[in-house]
Amino acid sequence: MAAATGTKVPAAAFVLQARKRAESGPVRIGFTVSKKVGNAVERNRVRRRLKEIVRLSDPNRMHDGHDYVLVGRRAALRLPFDKMTSDFEGALRRAHGTSFAGR
Repeated sequence: MAAATGTKVPAAAFVLQARKRAESGPVRIGFTVSKKVGNAVERNRVRRRLKEIVRLSDPNRMHDGHDYVLVGRRAALRLPFDKMTSDFEGALRRAHGTSFAGR
């Protein structure tokens, strides 16, 4: 995916890839978890946890006209959900180079 050529922000449970598209439009989000993470049950659990942190996050943190991909890591199976959520917020800030107050 083209997002792989954009900004990469590593976190314990995932890597966030972000890329501004040439055209504007709504945010697009993708999820991927490789077989290195574990069997199908474990990969699906990681994917579900990643989807939930995105669902619960502030939608204003993600910018229109951007593609985001969350690449799951094995650590997502054992990390507390609150830690993953705060890591996601921090990863978005780092991807856009913004503080809490700005966009």
